[in-house]
Amino acid sequence: MRIGELAQITGASPRALRNYEREGLIASERMANGYRVYDERAAVRVRNILHLLAAGLTLADVHCFSPCLDGDMTTAAPSREGLRIARARLAVIEERIAAQTAVRDRLARALESVPVTPV
Repeated sequence: MRIGELAQITGASPRALRNYEREGLIASERMANGYRVYDERAAVRVRNILHLLAAGLTLADVHCFSPCLDGDMTTAAPSREGLRIARARLAVIEERIAAQTAVRDRLARALESVPVTPV
């Protein structure tokens, strides 16, 4: 299937698909006219990539799951390495949330001391 078809059945944009290919997460063959052609397994891989990205992982994280991308990741038990990666990513996300919460609180306190002027 061509890139547009793969994009349509997976919900990924053609740009994202080209990026996944550059990253080595999916592969294609080239037709004589230069068009990319993907086999049917690419759709499963792309759906799994999207599943992992939607869970908060990065493309760098997804690389660690490469051996599992051809199966049903939504029902398979996670590996120890997969859990380690997910927990590490969760810790990063929680640190970012804490930092943003602190910034929000400082801004809110600063705004409390500003007199309200009528518009």
